[in-house]
Amino acid sequence: MIDNHELPIGFTMELAQHSDILNRFAALSHEEQERYIDGSREVESRQEMKNYVENMFRG
Repeated sequence: MIDNHELPIGFTMELAQHSDILNRFAALSHEEQERYIDGSREVESRQEMKNYVENMFRG
């Protein structure tokens, strides 16, 4: 499990708004979670983070 201090706050807040996505994220392996977390660190705006989270599991 990922420690909360390792998660960017914007990523955490956006996941909290999307329980379905949060549940899918929680079911991923540690390595897969790290890949999404690393990607979230590249996000520069609130809207971009919203788009990033909403599209995490889209084809």
